[in-house]
Amino acid sequence: MSELRFVRMGFGDQAVEYQEAWDEQRRVHAARFADEIPDTVLLLEHPPVYTAGRRTADNERPLDGTPVIDVDRGGKITWHGPGQLVGYPIQKLPRPVDVVAHVRRLEEALIRACAEFGLETSRVEGRSGVWILGDPVEQRPAWGSPRPEVGGGLSLDFDPRLHDEEFDPRMNGPEYAPSNAGQRREDRKIAAIGIRVAKGVTMHGFALNVNPDNKWFDRIIPCGIRDAGVASLAGELGRDVTIEEVLPVVERHLREVLENADLKPREIEKTSAA
Repeated sequence: MSELRFVRMGFGDQAVEYQEAWDEQRRVHAARFADEIPDTVLLLEHPPVYTAGRRTADNERPLDGTPVIDVDRGGKITWHGPGQLVGYPIQKLPRPVDVVAHVRRLEEALIRACAEFGLETSRVEGRSGVWILGDPVEQRPAWGSPRPEVGGGLSLDFDPRLHDEEFDPRMNGPEYAPSNAGQRREDRKIAAIGIRVAKGVTMHGFALNVNPDNKWFDRIIPCGIRDAGVASLAGELGRDVTIEEVLPVVERHLREVLENADLKPREIEKTSAA
């Protein structure tokens, strides 16, 4: 793979509006397709914004009508904003493109970056992104139960999410909020990934929660997942972690993983005629 180029678009007071970054993605995408530039990763922070991928359902959007930008990536609805490191890798891949392999490479780079800060993360089968695995169900704290033996909290036996596929945590109090998943010791996502591939070149990418206000996620059903939550590096480590501190680490691991990847086209199963 050719050398990877990194472009730091803006952070903090220079955070980049989503539409501006989207326009820049399309410009860089066209230039990469034409082989005018090398593979490029745009890195930035956004002002607060909700974006919805193509599979977002209406009932996963903010209940109060907060504006949402519909985008052409895969996945569902998420939030971007201060304290979150966003990366848009724009790469030319062999066709037919192996999208899953591309996602796995991004996950691997972020898993390595988190490990460098002393945080063990993982993948969850069937769910993209980087996760912190929760405790086994029987070891998690109980919430809201009237039974004195479980100390107040709703016991797992009565957790409505176990039986109601349409359960909406936004209408059932903070004990179910995605931002409180760590207190519940549940699986929680620290980095979301959603991509699009056009003409063999990737767009969109990842969002790593460094030190954001995760309560922004409580107004939506993040990534359409009702039985897990969100996390951040700062929250899990119990100390202040800054974008400035994380940025060079993420760049280094992206470079190591993406530049050394053995890129192959997606295998297409051939069926023999009867």
